[in-house]
Amino acid sequence: MKTILITGASGGLGKEIAIHFSNSGWNVIATMICIKEATVFENISNIKCYELNVASQESIQKAKAQILSDFQSIDVIINNAGVGYRSFVELSEDDKIDGIVKVNYLGVVKVCRAFIPHFREQNKGQFINISSIAGLVNLPLGSFYHSTKKALESFSECMAYELLDFNISVCTVQFGNAPTNFQKNISKCENSTIESYNTMMNSIDGIMNRKTTENHELTQAILDKLLKISENPSKKFRRYSIGFDAHLMKYLRKILGYRIFSRVIRRYVLSK
Repeated sequence: MKTILITGASGGLGKEIAIHFSNSGWNVIATMICIKEATVFENISNIKCYELNVASQESIQKAKAQILSDFQSIDVIINNAGVGYRSFVELSEDDKIDGIVKVNYLGVVKVCRAFIPHFREQNKGQFINISSIAGLVNLPLGSFYHSTKKALESFSECMAYELLDFNISVCTVQFGNAPTNFQKNISKCENSTIESYNTMMNSIDGIMNRKTTENHELTQAILDKLLKISENPSKKFRRYSIGFDAHLMKYLRKILGYRIFSRVIRRYVLSK
């Protein structure tokens, strides 16, 4: 029976991933920032929960020691923990910027760094880093979220080269808005007295909420793809896109080029 570690597994997509792999016969190491939330996995024998805050090096090391004491081998790590921050640059707050960088980017870096020795010693392993279509294209009000996902894309590709000799697979996964609580939990800047800003925020909120509702089949597609990737790790670095939105945006960005693509965004997203 293979073993998978999932960060940010107490709710949302992380919870769904944990249950899906559990039902598929995997041992699941479900990590979360608050261990009290482990009750969501009560009575599921092949899911074991650990407290792990990806923004804390001390928490990562403590969880790692506990996990490797309980499990002889880990086959796959899915870096799923993430947060959102929708803000205009002018109205952004330092603590929110620091928070999203610590979780979405540095959290992945630190988890990978902690577990590479384990993968290297057993001469096998796989990192699946949950990115976003935001890592490939740029949209309004995404200055901070998109930046962390772009950093994650570059980090993952660079790391993949470093680990070629140790049979360690690395990939990223991009998709659009899945019907989870992610959009509801996104932090936003304060309301502004600038009318243009408020109009744009309302427009983007409406688009994101609508796409989240429309993508009712996306979660299952993500779960199926993650299982397939985990069962058949690629020796080469791969970027996997899932869902209509991700494929469309990726395709349009590629064939249209920056200038025309940005014109499309201005017209159809911002009506400008």
